[in-house]
Amino acid sequence: MKRISSHPVGIAQGQRMLFSDFADDGPMWTGSGPRESRHAIRFPEAFAAPPAVMVGISMWDTDGRTNLRADLSAERITETGFDLVFRTWSDTRIARIRADWTAIGPLPDEDAWDLY
Repeated sequence: MKRISSHPVGIAQGQRMLFSDFADDGPMWTGSGPRESRHAIRFPEAFAAPPAVMVGISMWDTDGRTNLRADLSAERITETGFDLVFRTWSDTRIARIRADWTAIGPLPDEDAWDLY
């Protein structure tokens, strides 16, 4: 559990179109086997420590003739950003996908003193 102390807490939100592979026969639409789409997300301002990051699929367009397989995650979370990662595998065909994210964490406190 992350505990929120009395100093300022920030919330950053955003969304990202991860790919639109049906338009140009990209790997998520025409490929098979393990595939990954990775995107660096930068927060509008830095947190004081790595925040908690939640991600979710807000739109996806898929081929209904194959099984849907999806893994969406936040990786390498730091005070300034994270990697938004979508993975699929086998014969799944994803035409396009958009993901939303929310980060909640401590903000730098102007009144806090670093003595040492």
